[in-house]
Amino acid sequence: MATPPQPVRFALGTFSGTAGPSFPGLVVDDRVADLGRALDWRPASTLDVLERWPEVLPSLRHIASEAQEWQPLDGLRVHAPVAPRQVFQSGANYRQHVIDLVVAHRPADSAESEEQARARAAELMDRRAREDQPYVFLGLPSAITGPYDDVVLPSWCEQPDWELELTAVIGTPAHRVSPEEALRHVAGYTIANDLTARDLVFRKDMREIGTDWLRSKNAPGFTPLGPYVVPAEFVPELSDLRLTLKLNGDTMQDESTKDMIFDVARMVSYVSQTTTLLPGDLVLTGSPAGNGIHHGRLLRDGDVMESTITGLGVQRTRCVAEERA
Repeated sequence: MATPPQPVRFALGTFSGTAGPSFPGLVVDDRVADLGRALDWRPASTLDVLERWPEVLPSLRHIASEAQEWQPLDGLRVHAPVAPRQVFQSGANYRQHVIDLVVAHRPADSAESEEQARARAAELMDRRAREDQPYVFLGLPSAITGPYDDVVLPSWCEQPDWELELTAVIGTPAHRVSPEEALRHVAGYTIANDLTARDLVFRKDMREIGTDWLRSKNAPGFTPLGPYVVPAEFVPELSDLRLTLKLNGDTMQDESTKDMIFDVARMVSYVSQTTTLLPGDLVLTGSPAGNGIHHGRLLRDGDVMESTITGLGVQRTRCVAEERA
């Protein structure tokens, strides 16, 4: 009996040429099909495609294998793959990362040794995995930029840091879904680099208020996204994807999703208990160990970050310092 042909692997993105508006595209290898032309209902954006994800997916598979009109990828500008309505960011979701942050953020007058701090943080992470819930907060869509765009480091940010994250892209509305049901609502996955102004995470004027994620996470361009949304059917091993971030060619983050405290299904389910996830929404799932605060090396003017996650492509961004007034 003949083996049925394997589906052609494809991804979704947003592109533009030298002239004209951006368009949603289907990517196969080094070529792009304009979905605004290939689909008879003429979607204007990737979000339009995701709004009809279950019904359009068979058509996308057909286009990937049968399309006649292709454009070379290297002749196009690649934008962030989707413009979401809602962005949900996650903190403290990789065991080793949290341990490193606990050590790095000890008060200067702490009597606790580094070894004691690590032991305390490890015990806390074990308890969280057994008993607690994910830690999620809101991001701004205006912080999103393209996967190859420059990242402007604001003049008011003293400690800009990188945070490579696996990101789930929602394909169908999800409200109060269980972890067992959650992944059925995910269209695909992409790469996010969720930059952080470390010096602004905790309010200096009133520490009792806690964390200030608005200012520390949401400067324009602080969330490079993409290059593409890879459909979930082509990302089968969520529990063991490799996340690697290089800074000027040197590896700074290199970890597996095995180190996650709460997996993707738990993250999506958790967010859906409070709000309704909509097509195109992003659920960032936390960053592994190896941030700049750990290495003692924060981002500077001219730095180049190259980020990869297994099967999701490569993101490359250059840092540009904003001139101080």
